Parts: sequence; structure tokens; C-alpha cells
Amino acid sequence: MKIKNICCIGAGYVGGPTMAVIAQKCPEINVTVVDLNEKRIAAWNDDNVENIPIYEPGLSEVVKDARGRNLFFSTDVDAAIDKAEMIFISVNTPTKTYGIGKGMAADLKWIELCARQIARVATTDKIVIEKSTLPVRTAAALKDILDHTGNGVKYQILSNPEFLAEGTAVEDLHAPDRVLIGGDRETAEGKTAMQALVDVYAHWLPKERILTTNVWSSELSKLTANAFLAQRVSSINAMSELCEHTGADVNEISKAIGMDSRIGSKFLKASVGFGGSCFQKDILNLVYIAKSFGLNEVADYWEQVIIMNDYQKRRFAANIVKTLFNTVSGKKIAFLGWAFKKDTNDTRESAAIYVADYLLNEQAEVEVYDPKVTEEQIYADLDYLGSRSEEENRRLLKVIKDPYEVCKEAHGIAVLTEWDEFKTYDWQRIYDCMLKPAFVFDGRNLLDLQKLAKIGFSTAAVGRPIVLQEKMAEEPSLAI
Repeated sequence: MKIKNICCIGAGYVGGPTMAVIAQKCPEINVTVVDLNEKRIAAWNDDNVENIPIYEPGLSEVVKDARGRNLFFSTDVDAAIDKAEMIFISVNTPTKTYGIGKGMAADLKWIELCARQIARVATTDKIVIEKSTLPVRTAAALKDILDHTGNGVKYQILSNPEFLAEGTAVEDLHAPDRVLIGGDRETAEGKTAMQALVDVYAHWLPKERILTTNVWSSELSKLTANAFLAQRVSSINAMSELCEHTGADVNEISKAIGMDSRIGSKFLKASVGFGGSCFQKDILNLVYIAKSFGLNEVADYWEQVIIMNDYQKRRFAANIVKTLFNTVSGKKIAFLGWAFKKDTNDTRESAAIYVADYLLNEQAEVEVYDPKVTEEQIYADLDYLGSRSEEENRRLLKVIKDPYEVCKEAHGIAVLTEWDEFKTYDWQRIYDCMLKPAFVFDGRNLLDLQKLAKIGFSTAAVGRPIVLQEKMAEEPSLAI
């Protein structure tokens, strides 16, 4: 089966980069990314590719290479569906905020709406591909909706979960560890559909990196992968608190255990906690699925990963308050970073949001600098929590476009994102303009604490021995 036209419904963090790379690597296939958000589509079509709505290293170059040739961004969803032989569904599947499964189950409202729109528009046979992260057996629901349209169109449902990491998305798409394709391996039509998607990826990937499974294994593999990665982060974060009480250094422990080939070194960096669109959502989804089958012990096991992560964020914020003499009321705390990780402007579930919320509840005055996150997004993140009015959020938290200005006359600095540029700052200049004693709370283990201490800072980092300026050596512990 020769694919000539691909449609992707959803121009977000997965759909946009994935389709851009497919278009770049498959110049004979027309790829159209559609979204009802006119502002987002306009940004993808901006003459200056540096203004596309997603920041990823290398993505602008990929879009520039393919856009207008065989990569298109449009709000005309129906036309793109009608033309395509292959349709990717890459819409948001957030955790439900209402009804049965509230706070755990994935909200599949947008997935179902996509299926019904495809069913309404399609006049020729389609391969429909789940690109969004979905609960196991969602494909059955999609097929049930599509197969009961009564218009004679035949559909094959495939699962093709994305394993890219934000910040390295283009690199991950160009050279992934594996591509996973799940489908119906029991029928000729199912095998043909799977092979059609294999052939797309085979334009640039060796066949041994393209794995095919049944659709249920593919759906569950994505949840499992994210659960395992998040588990490693929570595991090392759990040890970080023990390190602070014993004098051990969590970085040295991470290095020691990471050299064990059975364990490996990845995802063993202690921090203020993981964020992003996938880890928490997928684990909660896994917990909900386990509970729905009565597997309470399994559910409890995975839920502890989330409990530990939430605790780590609260602990970091609480220790800022404790260190600043048990009150931050009226005190300025400078945030370096708001994105959930470096090299992305994505803020979903960022630790910075929850640390800021905690400190604002303590009546701190928070000022934020992030090189890629907009002021509009920062306020939207806080407003979404509903902890206080929009007016109060804007009164208590300010967004500053200059890192030195954000630190001026601050009582303390909290490093919440591991942007490389933070390591290059003139920290003597920053120290000179802060209130004394000057504190740095490194939530990402990014900075050289010894150098900061020599300047005069009192510093603390997750899971590491405290480093104090000499004249404060007798003060109470500052460890986070």
C-alpha cells in the first residue's frame, strides 16, 4: 500500500515535530498537520520559522526544510481527513478533572471527537493511528465508532506511541531507540496497514529498530516506559533526602550505582521533581487501569511514584521558607527557570508552578525569569491551579525578561530549570545586588556550590551536603 497523503490531527508537542520530520524524510508524501487553534496554526506558518509555537533545538530548521514543499499546516480539518490515506490522531489526553476517574483516568473526549469527525468526513478507506498516549484498549473504542458509520468505509487502527523526550525531540525522531507499531496481526488488512506505516519510517530508520506488536501491547508499552522512567527519578529523589540527613552526596551515589551495567546511569539525577506532559498523567492512568481491574497492590505501587514526586516539590519549597528564618512573607524569591526541563518551552506539570504556588501561599513575592517561556504562559499555569484570583497572581508574581534584574534585591534564588545559560552568569554581580545573607537553592544540581560559597552565597542543593559562606558556618542546616 503506497501512502501519498498523511494527515495529523493536532499541532502540539508530538504532532508538530513528528510530522515535520516525516515530511523532511519522505519528500514524496504530502503531510498536513491540522488543528482548530487558528493562533497555533498561524504560528506554524509564520514566515520566520523561529516563531513556530514549539521550541525544540533543530526543529525550526526541519520545518524550514519541508514547509511549503510537502509539509502544510491548516485549520481545514475536513479537507485533510478526506485527502489522506493515513491519519494520525495526536490530540491532548489530559487527566480527567470531573466525574468517574477524576484525577487519574485519561480524558478521551478529544479522541472520540476525532474519531467521529473522521467517520463523518471519510469516503475512502483509512489507516487511523493513535499517536496520543492512551489507555490500553482505546483502539477498540475507536474501531467501534469508525466501523458503525454505515457508509462502507473500512478502517484499520494502529498504535504508534511516541517515545521522544522534549528538549531532544528532533534528535530522538531522527535516531530513535525504536519505533513501536501495534496493529491487527491476525488479518491480511491489518498486516498491510502495519507494513504501510513501517514503510514510512523505513525511509530513514533500519528495519531492526521498527518493532511490531499487537495493538494492546503497543498501547501499554508507552505507559510502562514512562512509569519506569519516572520511577527512577522518584527513587533517586527518595535517596536525596536521606543523603541530606547523613552527609552523603546524591551525585556521587548516582554515579556509583549508574556504573552498574544492570542499573545504568540515565534518569538518576536528583532534582526538585519531574514534570512534563507525560510522566504524571501516564502513571495516574496506569493506576486507574490497575484499580479498575481490582489490582490494588499494583495501583498502590505505581501511585507511590507520584506521591514521592509531589513530596519532593513540597519539601523544596518548605525548606526555602525554613531557611529564610521561617518566613518568606514580603520577601522576594527569584526563580531561574519555569519550563519543566531545559531546551523546551513546555511548562506542563513543571515543578516551578507548584513551588511558586506554595511560596505565594506563604505571601512571598516571586519574580520569574525563563529564556523561552512567555509571561502569558506563566500566568496561565498559575491561574489553572485556582489557588487565588488572577489579579492576586499578577500582584504577587512578576515575570522579568532579564536574569540579573530578576535577582536584584532578592532574598533568595531558586533554580527550577537546568538551562545551561544559568551556569555562565556573572554570579559575583548577582551576589552584589542581592540582600544579605544571599541564598541560592539549586533544585537541579546545576551550579558549582563551592564557587558560589567563595563569592559569599549560602547555598543548598537537592541531596548534597550544605555549602555555607565561612561567616555563616555556625548557622542551622540549610540542606534541602
